[in-house]
Amino acid sequence: MTSTAGTSYTLIPNQKYRRSNRLSRQCWNILGTDSQSLSTFDYFQALPLEIFQMVLNYLSVKDISMLSMVSKTISNNLINYISTSSGNRRLLLQDFHNLELPGKREGSYILEHYKSLGLLLKRCTFLLPTKDRLKYVHKILSEVSCFKLNGCSSPLNCLGLQCYGVFLQILTAGWDELECHRVFNFLCELSSLPRKVQTVVSSKPGSARNLELQIRLYCRSVLLNHWIYQSDSAFWLTRILKPWPIVNQARLLYIIFGPVSSLDGHVIWQKMTEGPTDETSLKGLADAIKLLYDTDAREWTADDVISLVDELSVVPREWLMENNARLLVLSGNNICFTFMANKAVNGRALDLARLVVFLALVCEKDLYSMDWMVKMMQKVCKVFSTPGDRNNFLQNVESAFAYVIMDMVQAVLWGERGEEDSIILNLFHLINAQANFHREILLLAM
Repeated sequence: MTSTAGTSYTLIPNQKYRRSNRLSRQCWNILGTDSQSLSTFDYFQALPLEIFQMVLNYLSVKDISMLSMVSKTISNNLINYISTSSGNRRLLLQDFHNLELPGKREGSYILEHYKSLGLLLKRCTFLLPTKDRLKYVHKILSEVSCFKLNGCSSPLNCLGLQCYGVFLQILTAGWDELECHRVFNFLCELSSLPRKVQTVVSSKPGSARNLELQIRLYCRSVLLNHWIYQSDSAFWLTRILKPWPIVNQARLLYIIFGPVSSLDGHVIWQKMTEGPTDETSLKGLADAIKLLYDTDAREWTADDVISLVDELSVVPREWLMENNARLLVLSGNNICFTFMANKAVNGRALDLARLVVFLALVCEKDLYSMDWMVKMMQKVCKVFSTPGDRNNFLQNVESAFAYVIMDMVQAVLWGERGEEDSIILNLFHLINAQANFHREILLLAM
């Protein structure tokens, strides 16, 4: 060791602390110890569970979901609270048939509540695997009968499935495709959806009316209606349709999006075959077809969608050509052109010519520009490989106009009393359509 004797510097004695300094140091030591303890055990771990639940009674569901992100301890306490009977009563509102609450817009209050509940459970179960998250959610919601496919005795006047839908939309927002596949499979298992779909698509249309209604409401309210992005809606619609052959896909699409009775909500199967229908009855089907065609749905090719449209036009039997034409107009330019070009390529010039006549009739009746129809026919003419095929098609169009007009005149002459007025009105529109169609062609040629 080195001796300190003979050193040239002077040692400074230790500073004598004042009492105030000693107290300050003692306080800091206490705070340091407490903060170390609290970082380990958390404030809320020491809080009695009864007091914690009393605090929750003063918070909204949205505030509770924010609280769940504070710490893992709080999140676990909330999971336990939600599972209790008092938590169930507080969080699982079931006023699904009481649509007019004082001071609230119809149905909006309970829908917003279940959006917030979906966010709460999303945050509380964030660290769990997808399978465990779904099991926990099912455990919480399983007692709500209106969330089940056939659980409500008055489904048309019930917001239960809509609340379940917004809840699932918030819960699964941002999940990857594989996780969403698991969600769909989980829902199918709970609701027996595939078995029930098999029943309706293999039965005579309308023979299982209540089951058709249940499937329609469940698919629309739970799986399809609440997505913000079209790609999400296309994903879930694909999950519903793709397991089935094309014939059953068309039947199922009609059940989900086809026209229904305003009285009992049942699907009207004869709507497209008994007479001309309006745009309202076809809009749902047209929007679904556009969804599959226009979005980046990798599982659907253009040929798949066109085949589906073709198959849909014979559900439950062949539609009136006017209704088929109106569906194509509502489905948009791309689908309409692809459908017509498909007929041209496959040598179905007579069918295509007759379709042109009824597209012109729809343009006349629904006040669309006839210029659109002429330009569409121009594009289709370019699909024909030879000038002879093109000329033959144009001749077929003129012949189709003449045949359809003669059919309507004959229907007026031989029609039953009471039907004459509607047939004469349709004939009037068709003659105007032919005149406007040829006028646009002459203007184009000048």
